[in-house]
Amino acid sequence: MKIIDILNRKQMSLSFEVFPPKMETSFENVRIATEKIAALKPAFMSVTYGAGGGTSRYTLDVVENIKNKYDVPVLAHLTCVSSDKKTIQERISEMEQRGIKNVMALRGDLTPELEKTDRSKWDYRYAVELIEDIKKEHDFCIGAACYPEVHPESPNQAEDIKHIKEKVDAGADFLTTQMIFDNNLFFNFMYKVREAGITVPIVPGIMPITNANQVERAIKLSGAFMPQRFRAMVDKFGSSPEAMKQAGIAYATDQIIDLYANGITNVHVYSMNKPDVARGISENLSSIIGKEF
Repeated sequence: MKIIDILNRKQMSLSFEVFPPKMETSFENVRIATEKIAALKPAFMSVTYGAGGGTSRYTLDVVENIKNKYDVPVLAHLTCVSSDKKTIQERISEMEQRGIKNVMALRGDLTPELEKTDRSKWDYRYAVELIEDIKKEHDFCIGAACYPEVHPESPNQAEDIKHIKEKVDAGADFLTTQMIFDNNLFFNFMYKVREAGITVPIVPGIMPITNANQVERAIKLSGAFMPQRFRAMVDKFGSSPEAMKQAGIAYATDQIIDLYANGITNVHVYSMNKPDVARGISENLSSIIGKEF
């Protein structure tokens, strides 16, 4: 099933993001974790692609296992940073051969090594170029990323929204946001992108922070604003692993309920290969997910 068909339904839904192993020796642990999350029967799951394609060889293995064993629709990430067109076409062809119908087309993070290279010689400098190539010759449902709080490389939000629209015009069927911790920022972003003529479904991304050490990394990855009530939660419960996990699940659940209550039907959870966290959120929302209101 294509993700866009799921997003166009009127039912409340929840999806989860997982990541492949960095090394072959870790594959079994990742397989077990991702299968436990798939067993929760989310609307779909997405599988990431390592910086610079570092874990690309395992992404499709995880995708195929989830799809075939649990019949859960899966979204395979594909990054183009520093890749040439031949390599990208080979990866797209392999997706087709494995029966994958959904691709998340991303530029990908710039590693410290890549930041030092001459980007003008790259075949792909921006995600929109990857989207154009996929749309031109292939029948995938294409997802793209967006930053409610402005992409860190954009000078301002107006410029950032312009680039988001370019991705949609090039063929992106839906958008998923970077992690948000303040729903008001997302609602404000939604108003602006709709005003700019972007009408595709936009799925808010929620990351349950269940360990105080995650906070600094989350800020570094997304630049996300941390509201005072979130900081107070971390300050209060951060020193107790079990209390912090429960509080983090509760905070994420509260965000998701607020999103549902304000007209958002699809929410994507960055579950970090943690089945217990995914299960906790799913159980909290068990009387909501899959329902029409």
